[in-house]
Amino acid sequence: MTPADYEFLRAMLKERSGLVLSADKQYLVESRLVPVARKAGICGLAALVQKLRNPAEPLIAAVVEAMTTNESFFFRDKVPFDQFRDTMMPALLAARGNRQIRVWCAAAASGQEPYSLAMCLREMQEKIAGRRIEILATDISTEVLAKARAGIYSQFEVQRGLPIALLVKYFSQVGDLWQIAPEIRAMVQFRPLNLLRELSHLGAFDVVFCRNVLIYFDQDTKTKVLRNLAQVTRTDGYLVLGAAETVVGLTDAFEPTSDRGLYVPTPMARRMTGTLIGRKPQRVVTLARAR
Repeated sequence: MTPADYEFLRAMLKERSGLVLSADKQYLVESRLVPVARKAGICGLAALVQKLRNPAEPLIAAVVEAMTTNESFFFRDKVPFDQFRDTMMPALLAARGNRQIRVWCAAAASGQEPYSLAMCLREMQEKIAGRRIEILATDISTEVLAKARAGIYSQFEVQRGLPIALLVKYFSQVGDLWQIAPEIRAMVQFRPLNLLRELSHLGAFDVVFCRNVLIYFDQDTKTKVLRNLAQVTRTDGYLVLGAAETVVGLTDAFEPTSDRGLYVPTPMARRMTGTLIGRKPQRVVTLARAR
């Protein structure tokens, strides 16, 4: 791959996905794109880049998917899920009355994060019986979303962060694999989405999980994504970022709470997002009281 080809790929990936590659990552690009070229019947990376220069959307999408990091595991970092159960949900249940509560996982990857939240809600069903709950899970990669919808995971994947009690309770074994229960899968709606695009069509959310995404972006892209997230976060809602991420120096729309990684809209953001409140959700799941 020539330096010019690599610079073209760097610019294309940033424009399409926000992903920022440093000058020394050419080896990574080559290792991930050789299989893409082979699958498309293209002889070599130079020929692949040439085809990309003449916009071919399916091929561009394949390249973006190949370069996107999609690592995830159940109850990753644990703390955000404790906050969801002990801080966010009690406050929202008190504030919402009988109104719906909407949760958005903005970078769902292969589904472990939204399914972890669904299991949290299922474990809380005595407290939230009859409440309308929606979990929307999005990702730029359609390939990982297909895996997420199926809800099938390897032994290694279910051993990463998933308590054994929840594995037994909510999964069934299929050969050497494990599939999450239909009632948990039904609680999550998966949809492809690019965080760099307009998000207002999604409506407003009470909780937004956008963890371990900003770390791959440059400062301008981080600011743009946070601005987009602010537009769809309810005035008394919550934003959850990864442990290595922050809003400080990037936006005035969110401010940190005393809990690590947990942010709330600032007064300025509350004025900006007021028009979104009350938009009709895409899908609602009602948790019935356990019998």
